[in-house]
Amino acid sequence: MDGGSGDMTLAFELEALKELQAPDSVFTDARQWTNYIGVISDKPTYVVTNFTRKHRIRQDFFSGPRTRRESLENIQDQFKSERYVFVGTTDEDETLAEETGWEYVDLDVAAESAGWEIAEDEPAVEMEEDTRDDWP
Repeated sequence: MDGGSGDMTLAFELEALKELQAPDSVFTDARQWTNYIGVISDKPTYVVTNFTRKHRIRQDFFSGPRTRRESLENIQDQFKSERYVFVGTTDEDETLAEETGWEYVDLDVAAESAGWEIAEDEPAVEMEEDTRDDWP
C-alpha cells in the first residue's frame, strides 16, 4: 500500500485484520510508512486486546468501549495526520469511513498494494458419526 507522505493514521477493522495471514507482520510493515496505527471494532475491548496480544501487535490506539464511529472521530481528534485511512472489508465499513472523513481502502486492495497475504480459508472438518469408542 502506498503510504504517500508517511503522515498517516491507519485504522484496521478487527475483522479485516483477522483475514490477514500475518497481522503482526502487517503492523510492523505499516509502521514504516504511518505515524499511528491501530484497530477498531464494535466488539468488547477484551476481544481486540486478546487478538492483538495473541499476535503480538503493538497498536497506538484501539476503540475501547466506543462505537466504531465514535472511535474514528476520537482518533482524528487525538492523532493529528494529513491522512486518515480505514482498512475494512464491507460496504458498511466504506460508508462509515466516508461519513467520518476517513479514506476507505478495501482489505484486498490494501493487501495487494502492500504485498500482504490474505489467510486462506481453512477447509471445514466434517465429523464422522458414531466414531467415539468411549460413548455408548
